[in-house]
Amino acid sequence: MFPVRTAERRRWALVAGAAIAVSSLLAGCNGANGSSSASSGSINYALPANFTPNWILPIGTPAHLNTNNVSIAASLWEPLVAYDGSTGGIGWNKKASIASAADFAPDGKSVTITLGARHWSDGKPITSRDVQFWFNLIKANKAQWAGYSAGKAPDNWTALKVLDDHRFTLTFDRSYNDQWMLANELSQITPLPQHLWDRASASAAVGDTDETPAGAKQVWTFLNSAAKNISKYASDPLWKTVSGPYEVHSFSTAGKVVLAANKKYDGGEKAHIPTVNLLPFTTTDAEENALRSGQVDYGYINATDLDQKASFTGQGYNVKPWTGWAITYMPYNFQNPTMGAVFKQLYARQAVQESIDQDSLSKVIFNGTAVPGYGPIPQAQASDFVSPAQKDNPYPFSTAKAKSLLTAHGWADQGGTMTCVQPGTSASQCGAGVAKGTKFRMQVLSQSGSTVTDNMMSAIQSSLAKTGIGFSIKTAPVNSVLSQTPQCTSGQASCKWQLSFFGTAGSWYFPAFPTGDSLFQSKGGSNFGSYSNPQVDQLITESTTSTSNNAVQQYSAALAKDLPVIWLPEPDYQISVVKNGLGGFAQDSLADFHPAQWQWTGK
Repeated sequence: MFPVRTAERRRWALVAGAAIAVSSLLAGCNGANGSSSASSGSINYALPANFTPNWILPIGTPAHLNTNNVSIAASLWEPLVAYDGSTGGIGWNKKASIASAADFAPDGKSVTITLGARHWSDGKPITSRDVQFWFNLIKANKAQWAGYSAGKAPDNWTALKVLDDHRFTLTFDRSYNDQWMLANELSQITPLPQHLWDRASASAAVGDTDETPAGAKQVWTFLNSAAKNISKYASDPLWKTVSGPYEVHSFSTAGKVVLAANKKYDGGEKAHIPTVNLLPFTTTDAEENALRSGQVDYGYINATDLDQKASFTGQGYNVKPWTGWAITYMPYNFQNPTMGAVFKQLYARQAVQESIDQDSLSKVIFNGTAVPGYGPIPQAQASDFVSPAQKDNPYPFSTAKAKSLLTAHGWADQGGTMTCVQPGTSASQCGAGVAKGTKFRMQVLSQSGSTVTDNMMSAIQSSLAKTGIGFSIKTAPVNSVLSQTPQCTSGQASCKWQLSFFGTAGSWYFPAFPTGDSLFQSKGGSNFGSYSNPQVDQLITESTTSTSNNAVQQYSAALAKDLPVIWLPEPDYQISVVKNGLGGFAQDSLADFHPAQWQWTGK
């Protein structure tokens, strides 16, 4: 959907794209037929508006970045290591994983994985060869894999050695943080049915085609070509053999998907509900109407509709915020020819941050469905990654203090706008590159289509004005915001942008380990504003390679203080509306859904 390149930015596209669609104000509704289904043992689940499933292969490609695809595929083919937040905290969910143990070498340069005694739905055992099959396909076709980022998996995996049918060793190019490797890299592996899929075409015999790069490319082309035929997902024998708790009963090109329980499933998350109906919508209004009429058992409303909560609880629903493992921010463009020199002054960024009233934004604009965010680690959930410095908010809201900070560095209020009157590089002057007469005026290109975002930008504009900082707002669809605010150098025409915002439901959703290598490392693939700090680069590298969490906490503290972006409140992913009696699960903060965990409790 969006122009993405790195694995982490793909994660943003997978999740934030779905969240943005929730707020879309488009027209029409697709196929939300049927009534509340507790009595029949099925469930009707509302997919995010205008964001329909369109891919079944459990290997993502850049053209099919959709969080619904990921959740459906994981219900059909369980990952080697399943990470989710459905137990209230983010961790390895061994019940939904093919692997039963991961033993890292003392030097952190390899891991030995043990598989559970699991079987495919056709009765064949799941073995190390099925993992090796995935590994060979990814090694030979990494540029076409949505999870690929140069230097990361599979580049940093030097060898996979099969020890026996249920054990294999993966060797790395250096020592890595065990948590990072497990949560962010090993979790991307999905064992595939090699005994059925390892062939160059539908008519070819199954063999060991994947064991040469050329053969692996043929297999890749065959599988991806078959996956493009959505109308045959339910009938093609290729997709009949699964490892997960569900199998496909039907899959329409319009996006309605019906999952049926896999009766041969022998893992730890056996399906409680025999039939799951995933219903597509093209507007949130249509979805809310379906909720009101009882046609949906598990849906959502916008934060702006929380004043209508009683109308849903009165009809037998629970209204539950779905918290995301995300951060929200506005990147500065440090290369902008007009304001880049100002943005490079830490005191100037401090003045901006002190002018943002995150507490009021969270309570008023988001109706209490957001929490303040003060750094690069998500704060809506407790974790061992957030530093005390980030938790404690290094820059509390105070426009008076912000204004004093600017005047102490050579700025004066001229007609309501702070203006540089003392250029130079001493402690009492404006700083390197800031010319005399420079006005502290910024423009943001913000995503359109969200009342919440519009209201937040207006509130920020008002508080910045009290400091004497001008803040103009231009809006565009989110894909236009991304395309118009690229990484750039000051001489490029594309470098005219100053601030960017694409975070109505969170700017960036992390894997379980909240690494910053793509976001804030110099030359990182999604370092939109070209922020660069050698000390931070070193901390980011250490956070992925150190055996303790001390490095990631130092990284948290450093960026909470150095302000590479404007930190903003972290909103909930969505506000879920769940029928009374539907339970057995918690919302997954990684923004995936898990049908096998749902059950009608009768309460």
